[in-house]
Amino acid sequence: MMRPWTIVAASFLTAVVGVGAAAQTPTQTQTQIQMKTATGQTGSEACSGCHSEIYQSYSKTVMAKASGLAVDGLMTGEFNDNSSGVHYRVHKQDEHVWMHYERQSEKFRGQNELLYFIGSGRKGRSYLFSVQGFLFETPINWYSQEGRWGMTPAYFEAREIPLNLPAFTDCMNCHSSGPQPPLPGMENKFAGAPFTHAGITCQRCHGAGEGHGAGTAPILESDISNDSSSPNPSSSTSSGANSANANPSGARASSSDALGADSSMVNPAKLPPDRRDGICMECHFEGTVAVNQPGKRLYQFQPGERLSDYIHYFLLSGNQPETARALSQVEALSLSECKRRSGDKMWCGSCHDPHTEPAAEKKAAYYRGKCLNCHGEQFAVKHHPDKLDCTQCHMPALPSRDVAHTESTDHRILRYPNTLPLPRLQVRGTEGAPLVSFPDKDAPLATTRDFALAWETLAQKNVEGAAHRAEQYLRKAVAERPDDPVLLAALGFVEQKHGSEKEARELYERALQIDPLANEAATDLGILEARSGNLQRAVELWLGPFKRAPYRSAIGMNLAMAFCAAGQRQVAQKYVQQVLEFNPDYLKGKQLLAHLKEEPVQCKP
Repeated sequence: MMRPWTIVAASFLTAVVGVGAAAQTPTQTQTQIQMKTATGQTGSEACSGCHSEIYQSYSKTVMAKASGLAVDGLMTGEFNDNSSGVHYRVHKQDEHVWMHYERQSEKFRGQNELLYFIGSGRKGRSYLFSVQGFLFETPINWYSQEGRWGMTPAYFEAREIPLNLPAFTDCMNCHSSGPQPPLPGMENKFAGAPFTHAGITCQRCHGAGEGHGAGTAPILESDISNDSSSPNPSSSTSSGANSANANPSGARASSSDALGADSSMVNPAKLPPDRRDGICMECHFEGTVAVNQPGKRLYQFQPGERLSDYIHYFLLSGNQPETARALSQVEALSLSECKRRSGDKMWCGSCHDPHTEPAAEKKAAYYRGKCLNCHGEQFAVKHHPDKLDCTQCHMPALPSRDVAHTESTDHRILRYPNTLPLPRLQVRGTEGAPLVSFPDKDAPLATTRDFALAWETLAQKNVEGAAHRAEQYLRKAVAERPDDPVLLAALGFVEQKHGSEKEARELYERALQIDPLANEAATDLGILEARSGNLQRAVELWLGPFKRAPYRSAIGMNLAMAFCAAGQRQVAQKYVQQVLEFNPDYLKGKQLLAHLKEEPVQCKP
């Protein structure tokens, strides 16, 4: 993922050489990408023959409908964005879906063919489009709860159209199945389709199931139960009406659904708590910051594995109370008295059946039944027997601006949720060490590298004190892992900000020797070369990252200015035009292109 510091670093060259643009009417040549079922990768349809009832009910859930081809999830409409002065329109024409945009004041217009939709539509929906095979998110979203189109979150006040928002695999991972790795050195370009199946398939929670039902699969249950670092599944699995871990599907589950001698299928309820909960946490928990483990990506995680082998989550604590609307479902539930008292017996499946969703008129009774599984009928007789909807009082709906994975329902399950002031939530961590692992039991797994990259991410978000902590941890982490290109590049940038160019160069060069496709190291080293007057070397360093990420406008602008300074006007124009193909409303790009056409030419925006 692109570091915000790349743009900051690019400003160094801008000050040395210069930047520019003119209004244009871009035309996009879209690469049509169709979803295909990859060989050996099956979807929910493979389960329908034996589990037809579950298949039919699951196909109607929001998870099953979380993504697909744009033409299958089309929400037409149009709106005017006052901040940018742009009119947007989404419509269908000849079995193709298009997003048009236009700013009449400068006769600026364009269009993109929408290929995929993301989001079930219950809360909202976004779309993906392609430019030269690179996949991007639309700058607009459909907001179902308000019944309107609007700008995507974080860009409500944008004055330029953000058309270069890369669609990352780790983001698509929680809305699709069979996510494919991007091409080497790239983040949003794929050899084929970015995912093999629309929505969340059975395999995302139950595993691929090779040999399922054929008696040829490995004995996975015994492998897990012999894992001394995880509790025995039987220690946290109980049955009966009062069990918080009771199977939400009731009679639907059978011995053939669990891990066993003739089945490689994963039954989450039969897993040790950490592996069971990891299946839900993968997409229903974000934390303050998350750090991928070396050589691992979240989309590689498979049911039954430890999520902590792929990613470590951290929460930032302080002296200010949390607001419930900022909590993801898993974190909110961890704060509830129900979860604290039940411990590992309670999990998402205690109340939610992922295979089906109760009808609107049956929801109150359905979730009341889940509450009474633990609290009992006698409690219900005494506790407001006239109010049958437990969630209305104890899990009220919270305001939401459709930010990714924020709360709609308050999973803290408060006793007095509507009493002001709201009960103060637990403050995790102590002053001086406010970044803590989630869940708490993963704290021993956190490494110096984790804290270094976590604080670095927070420093990019301008969290007070984060930059100093990031530097401290980065120096320790590089000493521990001198061959980690991510750490080397990050520490190189710290040295660059301090003006220690010699040290920064050495760190960048080391990173590139280990990973020649390290875009950040190459980009930032190019900045240093340009500042020292070695534009040829700077260009050599920038060409690779810009080829692998041509939507990163700062790199393309630096290339354009370098060629402009060298007197190669036409080459400079080519790079600016490429910048504008991916980011057509970029004001500095428009200005530079205009100056490149002037006499005499001006290498500035």
